Amino acid sequence: MAKAPELALKVGDPAPAFSTPSTDGTVVTLSGLAGKHVILYFYPKDDTSGCTKEACAFRDAYSQFRAKGAVILGVSVNAYGAWGEKSFMGRKYQGTYRITYHIDPKGKIAHIWPTVKPEAHAAEVLAALG
Repeated sequence: MAKAPELALKVGDPAPAFSTPSTDGTVVTLSGLAGKHVILYFYPKDDTSGCTKEACAFRDAYSQFRAKGAVILGVSVNAYGAWGEKSFMGRKYQGTYRITYHIDPKGKIAHIWPTVKPEAHAAEVLAALG
């Protein structure tokens, strides 16, 4: 598994506000999701095997997340520190880290997964929701 990046956000910190377009064209904001568990997962690149596996795992468990009152958002990059130096086969480059944040209903960071195994990740997040 990749080395975890150093993150500016810590468990217990207020979640940074965000505003992002969704696939249906509406704008999603953290303030608009107040009172819900928000699972905000970052992925490096669309249509790659790891990212597809992770997204499919969340899709497959979607009804279980909904039953726990959670909203799932998959994004490529924003103010959550998911961008930085990465290394692959000895080559260093700038890219998106595969990180997930659980924002509790009060808008605080409840959990952070700084390294992720795509296939098993949705189950980890579900377990953390209790």
